[in-house]
Amino acid sequence: MTDSTRTPIDPLMLDLFRVELENNTRTLESGLVTAERDQTPERIEPLMRAAHSIKGAARIVGLTAAVTLAHAMEDVLSAAQQGKRPLTSDAVDRLLKGNDFFAALSRLDVSELPATLERATGEIQAQSDQLRVLLTAAPEPLTDPSPPPAAATTAAPPSAGTLETEAAAGAPLSGKDFALRAEPAPDTGANNTSVAPPVASPASRPRAAQDKGEGGLVRVRAENMNRLMALAGECLVQSQTVKTVYQSLLRLKKDIFEVEKPLRHSLESQAKNGDGDGSDSLQETLTRVTEAEQTVAQDIVRFERFSRRLEHLAHRLYNEVISSRMVPFSDGLHGFSRMVRDLARETGKQVRFEIAGAATPVDRDILERLEAPLSHLIRNAIDHGMETPADRQAAGKPAEGTLVLEARHVAGMLNISLTDDGRGINPEDLRGKVVEKGYVSPEMAGSLSRAELFEFLFLPGFSTAKTVTEISGRGVGLDVVFNMAHEVGGTVRVDAEAGRGARFHLQLPLTLSVLRTLLLSIGDEPYALPLSRIDRVLSLTRADIREIEDRSYCTLDEEHIGILDARQLFQLPPVPTPSATFSIVIISDRLNRYGLVVDHVIGEESLVVRPLDSRLGKIPNISAGAILDDGSPVVIFDVDDLVRSIHQLLTTGKLQKVGKGRQTLPAGKKRILVVDDSLTVREVERRLLENAGYDVTTAVDGVDGWNIMTAHSFDLLISDVDMPRMNGIELVRTVKADPLLKDVPVMIVSYKDREEDRLRGLEAGANYYLTKGSFHDESLLTAVLDLIGGP
Repeated sequence: MTDSTRTPIDPLMLDLFRVELENNTRTLESGLVTAERDQTPERIEPLMRAAHSIKGAARIVGLTAAVTLAHAMEDVLSAAQQGKRPLTSDAVDRLLKGNDFFAALSRLDVSELPATLERATGEIQAQSDQLRVLLTAAPEPLTDPSPPPAAATTAAPPSAGTLETEAAAGAPLSGKDFALRAEPAPDTGANNTSVAPPVASPASRPRAAQDKGEGGLVRVRAENMNRLMALAGECLVQSQTVKTVYQSLLRLKKDIFEVEKPLRHSLESQAKNGDGDGSDSLQETLTRVTEAEQTVAQDIVRFERFSRRLEHLAHRLYNEVISSRMVPFSDGLHGFSRMVRDLARETGKQVRFEIAGAATPVDRDILERLEAPLSHLIRNAIDHGMETPADRQAAGKPAEGTLVLEARHVAGMLNISLTDDGRGINPEDLRGKVVEKGYVSPEMAGSLSRAELFEFLFLPGFSTAKTVTEISGRGVGLDVVFNMAHEVGGTVRVDAEAGRGARFHLQLPLTLSVLRTLLLSIGDEPYALPLSRIDRVLSLTRADIREIEDRSYCTLDEEHIGILDARQLFQLPPVPTPSATFSIVIISDRLNRYGLVVDHVIGEESLVVRPLDSRLGKIPNISAGAILDDGSPVVIFDVDDLVRSIHQLLTTGKLQKVGKGRQTLPAGKKRILVVDDSLTVREVERRLLENAGYDVTTAVDGVDGWNIMTAHSFDLLISDVDMPRMNGIELVRTVKADPLLKDVPVMIVSYKDREEDRLRGLEAGANYYLTKGSFHDESLLTAVLDLIGGP
């Protein structure tokens, strides 16, 4: 029996050991991948120290089986540091295998650690023996750290400073997996091959060094951090309310001064007139008012200083809480260097993996979401983007390709890019693939720009790969990348050239706790729209807004964009008198792009996001809430939901006309319904009648016209004859059969000019029959005037 089974181990010590494993295995994984290429003593020394720390921590806790493996790893690294045994690819593989075992242990519950190590004793001994074989074998000359063409290596540059874990090692075995595979082995005791270091030093020194280097770490539960975040936001908001008290004091000072003026004037008048009655009491009152004014003035000064200090402290508290949620970008890259190395070896390619901006602060929530998208991008870049060494040399490139992952802050956003110097993407091949999959016609595909073509890469199931491999090629990865960026309010785009590589660029918010928004006024209430989801903000005049089929639209970059009044979307009363200009916010999703007309744009504001109570369920068009500086609440729009609502209303609803429908119709203005399946005819008739002063509504066929007739009142119905679903004759008969609508005059306007057609329409109940062959402005207006009079 081992020591771990004879004596219970303090759970707190086991937890400290597990944290020690987690930290040092990250150092070992990234460092081993780098040291395979750069085997300087300075590069290997931190790795040997990490293995030594694991060994010492295991010895203190009493996990002698872990001591055996860690000691073997330390001996191999020590020999490499001293130049006795180079770290060949085989040696790095064995060291990484041992590191995978320790990484798997770090993910276990502390209560499982001793038993797992006990069961895995045979596996541990086998791995230790394999490592020690490297020390006894004849030394191999180190000529090139790169493996043969079928097995290339990767490494991050020294400046990257990344820490990797087992996540990208291709599903490493857990501690339990090792235990299941382990063969029975006799008790090895305290591992007679290790030289015992001082007991307290190995475990305590790394922890102290770590605390010193990182300024000390304290574990905080996520829910506590979220509550602290909310309190900091409320503190910041409440500090702004102090300004209102300050303004109130200023008004009080002004009021006292206004009271003092007539008193002083009255006292001076009495002194001039020689009237002494009441002057003493008036003087006393004036003195008290003057003293009160001085006291208020002094309090205002003190309160102003207090207000400034409170606001400053609130901002500092708020910024500190925000920064506490930020972690270095490198914390989310655990295992990426290892993954690149393994994928390159598997595909027979040579890839150098570089990381720039590893220390860039990133919100921990965003960093967690980035792991899968970045993994997909890297796998695609290696499998599809990078050429084999032979192909690269034939193309005049170095045999080794370069893959660069970069993170930086730009204009208040987190910019992440992945760039490779591989084969790139041929726009013409992509154009052909788009046509082949039936997304667009050949004619439309020929007019697509490069940026529009690359957007197809992010569609679900779309792939340019000619073959599907275990690594990639199913058209799933880029869809995952797009969805992640979309969910957090970011964007993703790609730029590539054939033979020169590709660059994927993600623009994400710095934090999910604070959202940069644009405040909009709708119905005298503020609303917030995420700034990253806004395409453009326009200020248009009435002449810039056009209409077709009662649908308003504007033109932006040669694209017609449907627009809708936000008041109608949220069922608010229209503005009685519209302004000369309209503020329009352009928003979009993957399928549609629309403009939302708002009363006016308030300005940009960073808001602390307050999730809605789960008991409310999903509220249409709303994603969250926030508190403004003055303490008033504001809702944050869900842009995707908003676009869907606009699309549904524009395609199926009865719309108000932007800039026109807002006005209250003058009393007595007559309404006309025009029903025709021809867009051209509807537009000609609508414009003609509106220019004459009538209020006009259009319908596309008889069924649509009947539905509108039953929902609204009209003074005249103008209908075509030949229409789908319900023709004009049927519509006229239906209207005349309805007791509420039978008195509405009906005019038929048709291409059928035969006498029997005219009689058929009049027999159905039409009051007037006008042929389109003889149709002109005067004839239509004359007929309307005869039927219902002027507008």
